[in-house]
Amino acid sequence: MDDERVELTEGQRAPEIAATVTGAGAFRLSDQRGSWVVVYFYPRASTPG
Repeated sequence: MDDERVELTEGQRAPEIAATVTGAGAFRLSDQRGSWVVVYFYPRASTPG
């Protein structure tokens, strides 16, 4: 797991994000280029701490 933190400012391009989506296969942020995308994270969701 990569714990590198990246701070973005409004209008700055997001770094590449790749993830496996349950029931839908792979997701790559770069595949969405040219489209509006909202990426929302739940830090530590459903985990102790």
